[in-house]
Amino acid sequence: MSNVFDTLMERGFIEQTTHEKEIRELLEKEKVTFYIGFDPTADSLHVGHFVTVMAMSHMQKAGHRPIALLGGGTGMVGDPTGKTDMRKMLTPEIIKHNVNCFKKQLSHFITFDNDQAIIVDNGDWLLNLNYVDFLREVGVHFSVNRMLTAECFKQRLEKGLSFLEFNYMLMQSYDFLELYRKFGCKLELGGNDQWSNILGGVELVRRLHGDTAFGMTFSLLTNSEGKKMGKTENGAVWLDAEKTSPYDFYQYWRNVADADVRKCMCLLTFLPMDEINTLCNVEGAAINEAKARLAFEITKIVHGEEEATKAQEAAKAAFAGKGASGSLPTTDLSADLFTEGLDIISLLVDHTKIVATRSEARRLLDQKGIKLDGKPVESIDFKVTADLFTDNALMIQKGKKVFHQVNLV
Repeated sequence: MSNVFDTLMERGFIEQTTHEKEIRELLEKEKVTFYIGFDPTADSLHVGHFVTVMAMSHMQKAGHRPIALLGGGTGMVGDPTGKTDMRKMLTPEIIKHNVNCFKKQLSHFITFDNDQAIIVDNGDWLLNLNYVDFLREVGVHFSVNRMLTAECFKQRLEKGLSFLEFNYMLMQSYDFLELYRKFGCKLELGGNDQWSNILGGVELVRRLHGDTAFGMTFSLLTNSEGKKMGKTENGAVWLDAEKTSPYDFYQYWRNVADADVRKCMCLLTFLPMDEINTLCNVEGAAINEAKARLAFEITKIVHGEEEATKAQEAAKAAFAGKGASGSLPTTDLSADLFTEGLDIISLLVDHTKIVATRSEARRLLDQKGIKLDGKPVESIDFKVTADLFTDNALMIQKGKKVFHQVNLV
């Protein structure tokens, strides 16, 4: 398709637009500078960010210029959107570190060479603002009554919304104004939960410059039941290989619900739509081929083809009951730990961390949900001894889909 708007629409990205017809025409006729903001609340992007990163990549491939805006300033306040309580306040040092991590990760997906994309930190203009000047230029254009009707604030009013967080919408709107002034940015993109904040920026540009700015939001990554994807019992699914291994990342997508495969393929891979339709228009167990393809394609984009291939091979080996050292998640432990026998709960929780809590470990063991080299563990008091290892390796299986290899050293 010649127009990236049609591509994004067909693949299911677009939720809301400020001016659908005008945006489509703009993207058809011009090389548009647009921006997406990322608040550095952690030291890695997670799969929830990945929808907007993929949209940014589609836009760049179509010839438009992305601005990746990192929230070194807004991160000092914290976006109240979607939160029932105030976000934890981060120190300037942590925020700076997180910003640098985001810069490195985004460079893996977006080409910043030769002005093809821009990466900026809103701390450069927000942290040294004169507060009174800011109120006179920006604050005067915001109606408190109207702000209180915004979804991002409504759900917080019952429990209490701090004045600190109430400023967030003004700060994000000011970002759009600043990027409009500096780079001619005309379009802000973001997750659907950012709609109210995006409207604030569009309106601010119009009021101060008499120009039309545009906003567009994308689907949040949710499953067929409307629940956010990208969470496991061990926490978020991260794009950083140190926080979520390529194997665990692959396995997450390999095990998504049947009903979610097509949506994830459309949003999180570059596979052509006709190929996606062929893979997903199947019944019964045949959908497993599409799941494996989904997992491989996403892992390839995030971690590279070599890691994707290793994860794929490790998953096949694990399913067949064979170890694949170096690809599966592994833990090296001293043989001395197993001389007298190491209790199974300590192995699961303390040493391998494949189970989050001791109570969860007991529940799994009661349900025969833990296997060692394919054999169910029959007792919560089971001791793991060195003679259970084959070639100094032992495969732990949790449920049907999680495998972890322990190596003796």
